[in-house]
Amino acid sequence: MILEGPVESLKGIGPKTAETLKKAGIKTVRDFFYNLPRDYENFQAATSISDLRPGKVVVKGRIEKLTSRRARKRNLSIVEGFIKDNSGSVKVVWFNQSYRMRQFAEDKEYVFSGLYELKNGRFQITSPSAALLTDIDEKSGLTPIYVAHGGLKSGDFRRLLNDSRDRFAEIPDLLPSVKSGVRKEALFSSHFPTSEKAIKAAHDYLAYEELFELILASKLNRRENEKLKATPVKFEAEKIREFVSKLPFKLTNAQRRAAWEIFQDMEKNQPMNRLLQGDVGSGKTMVAALSAFEAVNQGFQVAILAPTAILALQHYEGIGPLLGLFGVKTALLTGATKQKLALKKQILSGEINVVIGTHALLTDDTEFNNLALVIIDEQHRFGVQQRQKLALKSPSGLAPHLLTMTATPIPRSLQLTIFGDLDVSILDEMPKGRQPIETKILREIEISDNLYPKILKTVKEGQQIYWVCKAIEDKSDVTSVKSRTRKLQELFPKLKIEFLHGKMKPLEKDEVMGRFSDGKIDILVSTTVIEVGVDVPNASLMIIENAEGYGLAQLHQLRGRVGRGSVKSYCYLLTSGDSTPSKRLRELEKSTDGFYLAEVDLKMRGPGEIYGALQHGVLDLRIASLSDTKLIARARKDADEFLKLGENMLKYKELMDGISKYQQITTLN
Repeated sequence: MILEGPVESLKGIGPKTAETLKKAGIKTVRDFFYNLPRDYENFQAATSISDLRPGKVVVKGRIEKLTSRRARKRNLSIVEGFIKDNSGSVKVVWFNQSYRMRQFAEDKEYVFSGLYELKNGRFQITSPSAALLTDIDEKSGLTPIYVAHGGLKSGDFRRLLNDSRDRFAEIPDLLPSVKSGVRKEALFSSHFPTSEKAIKAAHDYLAYEELFELILASKLNRRENEKLKATPVKFEAEKIREFVSKLPFKLTNAQRRAAWEIFQDMEKNQPMNRLLQGDVGSGKTMVAALSAFEAVNQGFQVAILAPTAILALQHYEGIGPLLGLFGVKTALLTGATKQKLALKKQILSGEINVVIGTHALLTDDTEFNNLALVIIDEQHRFGVQQRQKLALKSPSGLAPHLLTMTATPIPRSLQLTIFGDLDVSILDEMPKGRQPIETKILREIEISDNLYPKILKTVKEGQQIYWVCKAIEDKSDVTSVKSRTRKLQELFPKLKIEFLHGKMKPLEKDEVMGRFSDGKIDILVSTTVIEVGVDVPNASLMIIENAEGYGLAQLHQLRGRVGRGSVKSYCYLLTSGDSTPSKRLRELEKSTDGFYLAEVDLKMRGPGEIYGALQHGVLDLRIASLSDTKLIARARKDADEFLKLGENMLKYKELMDGISKYQQITTLN
């Protein structure tokens, strides 16, 4: 079987069906077989209608008196009717599933699985799944449920797969580390399950397959990186001790450990490829300054890349004066920098030792004299090609050492899989004097009594406030930056209140942030543009409106904008409506540990969404769970053993195609 062949080469798939499948991303034969069920219904344990009890139920019967209507107030389409068996009938209702009107024939028997509950004084079965009785495996009673795409419903996928049932035997093996035939058996059992045990075995293999590909890609990236050559940067303990002695604070043990790991890497003639991860406020910038000092000390140049002009400026103002004590010349290069040509000449001549900047560093006319170290802050905000472009700016032809930083803690399982080609240093200790931020969930109706007095008290004590909104204008059901600013100005006419959002011109944004940093603004109402890199120690109160609309990692990042000084800081999570706060908000309320929250986030959202927040690229794990540490360990061991065999990888074309995709999105160098 040619798995990369077009999906229309399969029986029963004509041009129209193929077009619908392609819109859903199912373009090839492989895509079709790997379009796995989202769930399984067990229709075996059916109950007669007269014996129904509230809860999840399975019933067999025919459909009668099916009607459709619209509930205009709720903007819903409602299909309702009755399921009838020999013992009686029960009302059935589907919401926003108008296709149900065309699904049933009155002379055929179906099996339904759904919730039997009391609604408006009458019991009914709400939005059940349904299957033709003749389509169900008589022995297991298990029926796969597929995600609907376009006009194709779950039953259509079952029919199409049944048309290709005999083709499963032709599916070739994929992995070299498992016995022959396991793959086709796993795919067949996923679509035509005979037991819960068979589904579990299929799930385990397919998850292992995904992890093996991902881990092997990561290991191959590491192997490729080890082939590159870099200029060794000698470690000089005395100069580093002198630098540390002039710092106005004491380094944490975590900072010392991370710096030592970096110094050891930079002494090698292979390029460092290290990720420095640390929670908000853990001191990554100081570790970056130490690393830069070490390189400059040996006569090399350093480039520090930041995603925004605000963050680049803060690094320049924080690192520049420290390095200046030792005669190190530091420059800032952003889109707004004046006399760029003159500055770029100084960089090319080697007169400038450390260049801190934004995307302006990536332009072709920004050339270096002897670049040996590249530091990328918030590396997930740059694409692979952008990072590689900066890494290629070393005029010697040797690869520069690469240190990437992130304030988004990465769960351990992601470190072992996606980021396996990186060495990781972790700052898991906060500098002394930092107080934990107290977080509270507050409903909108409680704002007047609980929040407004807190705002006045905070400003009276000379502290500043962030108020985060999701929208810029009033075009949605959430309060916007502009309307919230107007309301606060009406409520607190004596306070200095301004707004900030991403669509403002860079110069405007910088001016607003400058006024806030200088203490000239009491309340800054902003979108999430302040999420990364904004460091105002005098801000001690963070208010996040419509907090339920943000991810856990983003909420944690926003909260980290306060608590950067010595004053006790607070974060209020405002929720709309009367609904119970989500688990995400409750977890944030009880913990300020970014590493713990990252693990929680992984369990709640899955690897794809987490990875998307960390780095460009699509992590398409359809079945593997990155919380399955045993399976990860097995896949890592097998990938190592496979690489030791030294086989020609071209023997495994399909495997290599999958690995190449993962290599593109996991590589950092």
